[in-house]
Amino acid sequence: MRTVHIEASTSYDVWIGPGLLKDAGMYVARAVAPCRAAIITDDTVAALYGDQVKDSLARAGFDADLWAFPHGEQHKTMATLADALEWLGRIGLSRSDLIVALGGGVPGDLAGFAAAVYCRGTRFVQIPTTLLAAVDSSVGGKTAVDLTAGKNMAGAFHQPEIVLCDTDVLRALPAELLRDGSAEMLKYGMLTDAALFESMAAGTWKEHLEETVAACVAIKRDYVKEDETDRGARQFLNLGHTFGHAVETCSGFTLTHGQGVGMGLMMAARAAGIDTDPVRRALIACGLTPDAPYPAAQLAQAAHADKKRQGDRITLVLPERIGRCALKTIAVAELPAYFAKGTGEAT
Repeated sequence: MRTVHIEASTSYDVWIGPGLLKDAGMYVARAVAPCRAAIITDDTVAALYGDQVKDSLARAGFDADLWAFPHGEQHKTMATLADALEWLGRIGLSRSDLIVALGGGVPGDLAGFAAAVYCRGTRFVQIPTTLLAAVDSSVGGKTAVDLTAGKNMAGAFHQPEIVLCDTDVLRALPAELLRDGSAEMLKYGMLTDAALFESMAAGTWKEHLEETVAACVAIKRDYVKEDETDRGARQFLNLGHTFGHAVETCSGFTLTHGQGVGMGLMMAARAAGIDTDPVRRALIACGLTPDAPYPAAQLAQAAHADKKRQGDRITLVLPERIGRCALKTIAVAELPAYFAKGTGEAT
């Protein structure tokens, strides 16, 4: 078992290890005294783990209810958020009670946003059930839903009270969900940890899952501590994301976030002019497709809606080498050139 302590506007612990799901109630009770607990998840996760988590919370003294919405990024919307908030109101959840975000990135983002706005702020906990959520989206307090105009464009910063990452659950994930999580892990390696990147490329990270997840969370912890609200150093965590979100948008979200980020990492490496062979090798080793199937002009147009844009400027994260990156603020009008270089259409 490993614990990573996060220091932010709310300080909390991320617990990483086996068997945490069945004992979730005990761990949550260490952070929040037993109260009403509203579990928000999607229908896939509810069928797998909903009763287990609800029963565990009940054994620890929580009065738990569960609400599930249809799975998929296409349901991470204001309409689903409104349904969640109405449900919280119907069951009489109060501001002093608790929301439990159970699932991958979509339930985590949506439940966290519900917690941020319900009664002007309600406590919540994150119980990620995918590798991507465990190493990235469950930590740091970013919550959001998508708008027609773009991904994650409505949201709030709202830190959880505790995060529980059950490595038994992660080990049981199908290959495609491990693949998606590995894209974010490669991102952390490219940012600051060349040894982590090489372990991903060699495929040895699965043998040390608890240690590897903790290493990723610790990297994110340091960025969050320095810049909780994403105005400075935390922007480094967007490595591959401006490019990757454009891929997701062009696919109509038929490509997953992990697939988009993987392609985004390759585009960032090309656009920066570094040797792309190690990046390609690592992506392929993790089961990810390196090259985006869309033309640069279409991707650049999609990136115009990126929420990270500030007026006519946008900040890209570009690798200088594996383990070191730099922020580069450019005019939005320059995006087509960066996408052309990133896709290999221009050199």
